[in-house]
Amino acid sequence: MTHLTTLRLSHFRSHIAASAAFDGRPVVLFGDNGAGKTNLLEAISLLSPGRGLRRALGEDLIGRPAGLGWKISATLTHNGTPHEIETEARPGAPRSVRINGKTATQTALGRLCPMLWLTPVMDRLWLEGAEGRRRFLDRLVLGFHPEHAEAVLEYEKAMRERNRLLRDEIRDPAWYGALETRMAQAGAQITANRLATLTRLHAAADPDSIFPQADLTLLDASPRGEFDLAQAFAEGRARDMAAGRTLTGPHRADLGAYWAAREMPAAQCSTGEQKALLIALILSHARALSQDSGTPPIVLLDEVAAHLDEGRRIALYDAICALRAQAVMTGTGPELFAPLGARAQVFELRETGGASTLSESPL
Repeated sequence: MTHLTTLRLSHFRSHIAASAAFDGRPVVLFGDNGAGKTNLLEAISLLSPGRGLRRALGEDLIGRPAGLGWKISATLTHNGTPHEIETEARPGAPRSVRINGKTATQTALGRLCPMLWLTPVMDRLWLEGAEGRRRFLDRLVLGFHPEHAEAVLEYEKAMRERNRLLRDEIRDPAWYGALETRMAQAGAQITANRLATLTRLHAAADPDSIFPQADLTLLDASPRGEFDLAQAFAEGRARDMAAGRTLTGPHRADLGAYWAAREMPAAQCSTGEQKALLIALILSHARALSQDSGTPPIVLLDEVAAHLDEGRRIALYDAICALRAQAVMTGTGPELFAPLGARAQVFELRETGGASTLSESPL
């Protein structure tokens, strides 16, 4: 099992200083709007690769008015072994990561701490553009393939360089060939990882769950093999030059979702059913990881309970506890989490004098 044991924040958004100790049970954070609940979830999300659940720039995370920079320190217990994690950013400096006192990459965080989240912004995931769904899929992929982040970074870096050549109307085939080889190698790995993840999610779905199960499809018209992908890049140079950007490749993929039981695309489902489909995916992901390694991910659920009926709230809590996943859930009042009883650890957040305070509380 992987779970947070301690968390300490310094000058992170509304948290000038905050600390909490966790015992591995699901965690409830309740308080009024503006008390800092989502800020705390965002801090936890930065213990995984990427820019966190809000995709904020490092400068935007710095607590005001001090403007000194932010720091997150945590103890993460992974398969019984504690690991000390620190991540921080000073004004004008990139984010740094240390694990057990040694400088580390964000990819190393992914190997240590699989993490997923649902936020209110994601309620429209099935209705908006492909970028959000692609990012959601890649977050799912990281749980099974931590190296996926490096492949995505390599692909995007090479593509930016290729796009610059296209915009400058450079025609030297040798320059393109080198970049397209890198893109094809990384792109083929990205697609293979995505397809393997969808297969695992499908196998881990619970047909008896109260939450509707989605049939997922990778919508990607680009070639899937390294050789064929490189050839497609080469053959598309003239068209791409006219457009000023690369028009084919895994960066244009989309995640299709279909509620088979109702024969309905996810985009045509009600708002409540769309959220339920997302929750089912999160639970399938946790189940698949637990089956593979015995280690479900840490799950961050921001204001999810408020939009579920009582039956689905109870089913969600029961599923989380059955999986032994450490879920961190937020809500405005403790009554939303009453069915958890002693199975959860509860904290109240309050806003006082422009800063947030955190204290453990009975449910």
